Amino acid sequence: MARGLLAAAALLGFLQASSSFEVKDSSGRICIIADLTVAFSVEYKNHGQKEFVHFVLPQNATVDSQSSCGKDNASHPVLVLDFGAGHSLSLNFSESADKYQVEELLFHYNLSDATLFPNSTTGDMKTVSHKSIIQAHMGTKYRCINSKQVNMKSVNVTFSNVTLEAYLTNGTFSVNKTECAEDMVSTTTVVSTTPKQTTSQVPTTSPAPTSSPPNPAVGKYNVTGPNGTCVLAYMGLQLNITYPKKDEKMGLDLLNFIPHNTSVSGRCNSTSALLNLTFEKTRVIFQFALNASAEKFFLQGVNVSTTLPSEAKNPNFEASNNSVSGLRATVGNSYKCNSEENLQVTDEALVNVFNVQIQVFKIDGDKFGPVEECQQDENNMLIPIIVGAALAGLVLIVLIAYLIGRKRSHAGYQTI
Repeated sequence: MARGLLAAAALLGFLQASSSFEVKDSSGRICIIADLTVAFSVEYKNHGQKEFVHFVLPQNATVDSQSSCGKDNASHPVLVLDFGAGHSLSLNFSESADKYQVEELLFHYNLSDATLFPNSTTGDMKTVSHKSIIQAHMGTKYRCINSKQVNMKSVNVTFSNVTLEAYLTNGTFSVNKTECAEDMVSTTTVVSTTPKQTTSQVPTTSPAPTSSPPNPAVGKYNVTGPNGTCVLAYMGLQLNITYPKKDEKMGLDLLNFIPHNTSVSGRCNSTSALLNLTFEKTRVIFQFALNASAEKFFLQGVNVSTTLPSEAKNPNFEASNNSVSGLRATVGNSYKCNSEENLQVTDEALVNVFNVQIQVFKIDGDKFGPVEECQQDENNMLIPIIVGAALAGLVLIVLIAYLIGRKRSHAGYQTI
């Protein structure tokens, strides 16, 4: 039974695995600790066709010898993580006044690695970078449970479950912490007749108790092309935007799309499709593409535009991400996900979809084809199966132990 529970725990841990890394100076003093989960989405070319791969930073990644604690003003601390066939992720730190930050994030990836990039047209080493992604007060650990996505041209890097600290003085995490904005945003939404729900500011200390906004209603949206319906979608749609206010504090704007007040337009051809949804002064455009070689359709890009509350420093908001690579399924089948999915547009904007089922390009008679379920739903089904199997194993072990004990007790008596 113990082994069954350990196996279940190990599998659950794998589903949300994080890795811990340390950087030491020549005397063995620890100056950087990073405990984090990192997911990558990379676009590359396969004989002229765009391909997307998704992978995570493996737990067997190693701290490269180029990692350093820095030396006074001559150099700054850096954490370099190596994995796979020539891939590396670098976090370059710096300090200013009473704060430290990841001044630059660099990701080097090797397109000749056929394991991650099968049939890649080029075998080049590529490097992408992003400035200033993490900031914390000196003497505190940086903590961020929620996902934080960094967009770098053809690469998206998503951090989650992060506990990180540089410039350590005692070789271990500080007791005090700096929480990320993604964890600190508090939402006090009002469920009323008004569809737009604006929220309170980001607190400067610990977050106030939050109340989750109601899930948006599921609407049916479709686009018709030259050969009939080319996009068929059921989903609840919510826009989530974090924005700076005029008083320099942060606010959160949540908008649930109301299906019967949402206008639908779009267009499609043999290799791409657009679904354009407009509600009041807010527009969300989903751009789908076809991977002909794999016979898959997928969400390639998301564009949003809206008008924020008057308290916003800049009420006119626009954002786009053209390397999303989500909602993927085989042409002729439909993609379905009962779990909430968060589509990261930028660091400030999320498009949340609920109870989504979608099919693009090959649609027969305005009806969904065979279902391909999302990974989240499969994981949610896996957990009760694991628990059930563990309990069944426990019952079996107890029964066997009982039968063995009963047999031994009978063996102790002799017939007179």
